[in-house]
Amino acid sequence: MYDVVVVGGGPSGATAAMDLARAGKKVAMLDRDGRIKPCGGAIPPRLIADFSIPSSQIVARINTARMVSPSGRHVDIAIEGGFVGMVDRENFDEFLRLRAVGQGAQRVTGTYLRIERSAAGTEVIYRDKASGAEGRLLTRLIIGADGARSNVAKTEVKGGGEIPYVIAYHEIVKAPMAKAAANADYDPTRCDVIYDGRISPDFYGWVFPHGKHASIGMGTGIDGVDLKAATAALRQSAGLAGCETLRREGAPIPLRPLDVWDNGRDVVLAGDAAGVVAPSSGEGIYYAMVGGRVAAAAAHAALASGRGRDLALARKMFMRDHKTVFRVLRQMQDAYYKNDDRRERFVSLCHDLDVQRLTFEAYMNKEMKFSKPLAHLKIGFKNMLHLTGLVKPAYV
Repeated sequence: MYDVVVVGGGPSGATAAMDLARAGKKVAMLDRDGRIKPCGGAIPPRLIADFSIPSSQIVARINTARMVSPSGRHVDIAIEGGFVGMVDRENFDEFLRLRAVGQGAQRVTGTYLRIERSAAGTEVIYRDKASGAEGRLLTRLIIGADGARSNVAKTEVKGGGEIPYVIAYHEIVKAPMAKAAANADYDPTRCDVIYDGRISPDFYGWVFPHGKHASIGMGTGIDGVDLKAATAALRQSAGLAGCETLRREGAPIPLRPLDVWDNGRDVVLAGDAAGVVAPSSGEGIYYAMVGGRVAAAAAHAALASGRGRDLALARKMFMRDHKTVFRVLRQMQDAYYKNDDRRERFVSLCHDLDVQRLTFEAYMNKEMKFSKPLAHLKIGFKNMLHLTGLVKPAYV
């Protein structure tokens, strides 16, 4: 009998398994093994500190973010007083899984099939990767951390199958180690975010350095968009069309936290399964790991009390700390991602120093502070001017 079975071994599931095992709980972590999620790989200083990420996992340190408009004009935003770390999900996720095992979690490799309940208890049924046979894990509680379109969420949690998402696609390529004529615009210390309807009609494209490699991709929630063609165009414009392609990956990325994360009995969701990817930015690693941590805390509380309703603490804790950031980012996406004219004005707005400071304070430290009311009033006024078209776009 396990105390908790964690379904999924990505950043969220591995974090939940690590925390519970460290707390002395008997934990099994079920993971398919070998799947790499498409991801830009950016992690802020807050994540590095909160989750004790060693420097060996940081494959690049970014000190500039470039925002590119549909017309090709851009704003370079320096990251003052720190850096954004970049990780390769192929290695980073495995590091997190091994760390959970090191704390005492049992790793089980297989594919989740279903949950069955009987007088004996609750069982997670899975197909073993090595033998192909069905296996059973008897448990008191389950954490569903099996990603967007979560099978655990669909069958166990109200509204779990009704989450909005975009499809993300990227290609990992061998990146040039030095600038050359063919790729003069590529900078291994700069992340490029491209707001262009030709690349993505409703989201954005990106070029993110990963040290020896680079992630080039885009996302969209609109059917019929040719993701590979859009990414090829992005590679061409970045001067990376001729770079060797190492792998291609695609997956859904949720854009709104679910209203309910648990079934009030024995299941709680975490990470993408709960929809905790930030709107506008699409940032997911930090929020996934926080989601795993609060799911573990809620499971710990439910095990101690014997009350399934205590699993609802996971969502309450997460939203207490992050609902304001999510709300502001959702409003920003709804306002500026509608068409190229709005995107042009959004990039222009990013030229403003007050906007830059607020944005990076929120991103780097994961807090939306309102310690400077005058600055926030100025930002609100400038935002209105840009949305209404009363100011002309400005660039550096």
